[in-house]
Amino acid sequence: MKYQQLNKEKGVAGLNVFLALITMLFMIGIIIMVFAIAGARLSESVNDTQTAQLVINDTYTSLADATDWFPTFIVLGALVVLILLVVIIINSIRGAQVGIGGA
Repeated sequence: MKYQQLNKEKGVAGLNVFLALITMLFMIGIIIMVFAIAGARLSESVNDTQTAQLVINDTYTSLADATDWFPTFIVLGALVVLILLVVIIINSIRGAQVGIGGA
């Protein structure tokens, strides 16, 4: 089996990893949104005990603040994809043996 038959996806260089990261962050964001909305509704429904209301309020606000890290994860994922791209370029240059002079 030739190398060209094994490598059918040309020029993607970690794009699947980056898309998987974006999809994962989207799904986590949806789950956090559901918990934040449910926590807000639960906090409104608990009126008799101040301690329970404080605990619920702290819990859902800390969950809602978790999405502040998403841009950092996206930038780190993009950096990983760029590193994979550089590695692929270096391997292709080494594989072509551009530096070897033929006299």
